[in-house]
Formats: sequence, structure tokens, C-alpha cells
Amino acid sequence: MTTLSKNQAQQRADQVQAFQLELRRLEDEEVLSLSTEQHQSVQSYHDQLLSTYSQSHDIDRDHRGKQLSLAMRIASFLGALALAASVFFLFYQFWGNFSTSVQLVILILSPVLLLLVTLKIAEREQTGYFTKLAALVSFACFVLNISMLGQIFNITPSDKALIVWGAFAFLLAYSCDVRLLLAAGILCVIAFLSARTGTWHGGYWVNFGERPENFFPAAIALFVFPLLVSHQRFWGFAPIYRVFALLTAFIPILILSNWAAVSYLEFDRDIIEGGYQLLGFVLAAFAIWLGIRRHWNDVVNTGNVFFVIYLYTKMFDWWWEIMPKYLFFLVMGLTAILFLFIFKRLRRKGETSASEVSA
Repeated sequence: MTTLSKNQAQQRADQVQAFQLELRRLEDEEVLSLSTEQHQSVQSYHDQLLSTYSQSHDIDRDHRGKQLSLAMRIASFLGALALAASVFFLFYQFWGNFSTSVQLVILILSPVLLLLVTLKIAEREQTGYFTKLAALVSFACFVLNISMLGQIFNITPSDKALIVWGAFAFLLAYSCDVRLLLAAGILCVIAFLSARTGTWHGGYWVNFGERPENFFPAAIALFVFPLLVSHQRFWGFAPIYRVFALLTAFIPILILSNWAAVSYLEFDRDIIEGGYQLLGFVLAAFAIWLGIRRHWNDVVNTGNVFFVIYLYTKMFDWWWEIMPKYLFFLVMGLTAILFLFIFKRLRRKGETSASEVSA
């Protein structure tokens, strides 16, 4: 049997449950009829498969199990936040009572020990809940320790700390299969690359957010990375990269299409805003097309959302001042209905092409 991650095992279990429900419905409607031997063979195979996955990955075998798993994930996340806050306040409560040498030993050893504990828990635990909790606490402790080391040695704050934090977050994310830490690492990479871009243009790294164009290199890097590096062993990682990449591109474009004063470009304000408005529409449409072609639902949904946002902001610029308010909202409603028809047509076209491929 092929080695699967917990998420892949859960996805297979969901497929088995859906198959069993559909099989019962087909038999009730007298569309399909299996012999007793076939029934027993299929049922025995599925029972063995689900039992194996339950033992090796602790999957949810029914709807009640999924509800309990969701509660456990929430409890794990809240517990990690509480423990991280506890570590933070514990440090500051007693920190002044230690000598500098003792402080250094604590700051160096604590993240290393927490990392080893996290990896040990990940090796022994099947569910992943305690692993995620330990990984989040380990990351919070690492961030705190790097910051306090800088204070002890009076080091000038630098954007290089972001890449160190990001590297540690990626290490934990890929070692323990924690998507939340992957998102934390991606945010650190976005901040670092944007800060670097800002310094290359003569700005101070802390002020990188004042120029939205600083985020574009990070958006390109995040979108290209999962295309170059396979993530088949890490279910759900590639969509996180793609969504963060699109957000890192679309949000700055939305800002620049309305406030040209924050752009690096030295053209007329109307030209800058118009250019970014056009770029936003083109990129959103391209994201929708690419997502449909590659079967990336995350890209399609993100492109749809921002295409509509760009369209509505443009409609506001065009007609809010000159139209009666009832007419303006009527036009927006009719536009939404038009989009419904377009998306419905695209869905039918996709279903037709899928049926042709299967045939």
C-alpha cells in the first residue's frame, strides 16, 4: 500500500464513505445490483482500508469524528497561543534576575530543546494535534529568543531576522506537516523580500509597506516556487503558496489603482492608476483562466474575488457621483446577475470538457 500523509488518508476515507452512500442509493433506485460475494468483497476491503488508516493516521471515519477533530484543532491552536503567551510573560517576569551568561544559555538552549521535543512528539504521535501545539510554541519561543538576543547585545533591528524566523517556520512546517507554520514562514519571506526591495530603492527597511510595489517580487517568487518544487508529499502546501502569492500581488495593485501617490513611478497620476487598474483586470482574468486550466480551485476563487472587487471599485469611480443611488445599486445588482450567467456557462463548459475527456 502506498505511503500516504494523514490528509491524503483522510481524503481517501472520505471517498470511501461517499462511494458507499452512492452505492446504496444506486441499489435502492435499482440502477446497479451487486451480488452477495461482491458486496462482501467490497465491504471487507473498505473496512480493512479504513481500519488501517485509523490505526496509522487516526482519521475521522464519520461526521461525528470530523466535528470532534475540528474541536481538537481549535483547542490545539488556542492551547499553543496560551502556552506561547505564558512563555513570553515568564521570560519577562524573571528575566532581570538572571545574569547575562545564564540568559544566553537559556536563549540558546530553549529553542533547540523545544525543537527536539517537537520532532520527538511528531515521531510518536499519530493525530498531529500535540505536534502542532508543540511546533507553534517552539516557533513563538524562537522568535522571542532572537528578539531578546538582539536586545542583550544592543543589535540594531534588521530585516535579516525575518529570514531566520522564516527558515525556522519552514523547518517545522515541513518536518511536522503544519500548514499554519507554513503560512507564518511565507509571511516572513514576504516581509523580508519586500523590505529588501525597499532598501534597494533607498528606503529604510521598516518602511517597506509604504510602497506597495515592494511586494511584487515576493508575489512572483511565491507563485513560482511550488511550480519548481514538487509538494506531493505535503497535501495542501502548494495552494497556500499560490493564495499568498495572489494576495501579495492583488492587494498592492488594488491600492495603487486608487492611490498613485505611493507608487515608485513618476508619471501622471491618472496614467498610473489607469495602468494598475488594467493590470488588475488582466491578472485576475489570467488567474481565473490558469486556475481552470490547471484545476486550481484556490486560484480560480481568488481571481474571481479580486476581479469583482476591481470591477466594483471602478464602477464606483465612474458612476457614484453622477448616478442616483438607487440606479447605481441597480446596475451593481444587474452586473452580479450577469456574472452568475457567465460563471454558470463556464461551469457547464468545464463539465462538458470533463465528460469528453472521461469518454
